[in-house]
Amino acid sequence: MRGEEKQTIPTKQPIHSERMGDRQTLRIPREYELASDEVFLHKKGERHIIEPIRKPSLLALLATREPISDPFPDVDEGEQ
Repeated sequence: MRGEEKQTIPTKQPIHSERMGDRQTLRIPREYELASDEVFLHKKGERHIIEPIRKPSLLALLATREPISDPFPDVDEGEQ
């Protein structure tokens, strides 16, 4: 079927790096785009590993909070 071919991502691809003062930047191709603006960078031996920092969803954050014990006002009160 035409147009339904899956695009395969190469397992290894050379990318360009640049030095900017005391920092080094990498140009990551779109097919390797990260799902986050922040990442963890660590080394295992000679390998540099980049992992996106996943921020918890609002529901996950709310699930860690204590229930609210204050009574809520009746917003319909006073309407006739």
